[in-house]
Amino acid sequence: MRSPNQRQGDAAEEAALEFLREQGLELLARNVASRVGEIDLLMRDGSEWVFIEVRSRASPGYGGAAASVTPAKQRRIRLQAQLMLQRQFGGGSWPACRFDVCALDGAAPQTRQVTWIRGAF
Repeated sequence: MRSPNQRQGDAAEEAALEFLREQGLELLARNVASRVGEIDLLMRDGSEWVFIEVRSRASPGYGGAAASVTPAKQRRIRLQAQLMLQRQFGGGSWPACRFDVCALDGAAPQTRQVTWIRGAF
């Protein structure tokens, strides 16, 4: 049973996925986690792998959704990405990669503003 916050997060992730697919990205994996961190969406943009953090905020009271991606969160995402790449490619050649943020601001799904920050960190 998912909590209300988890269901809201799931809906935000689904909206981000739909938005990014419309931009031409291809889904490779979602919600890949280990003890070091989690990747919400792993997508491909041409030949480049894109590790995407999805954040959602109903109210800007504590800053927007993008502002909630702290340096500590960025570090965990990088570590998880390295782990995934090591498992997939070993010591061989890794694909070009970048880290994006897809931020959804607003309470109602129909009025949410989606901000895609390419190369966010």
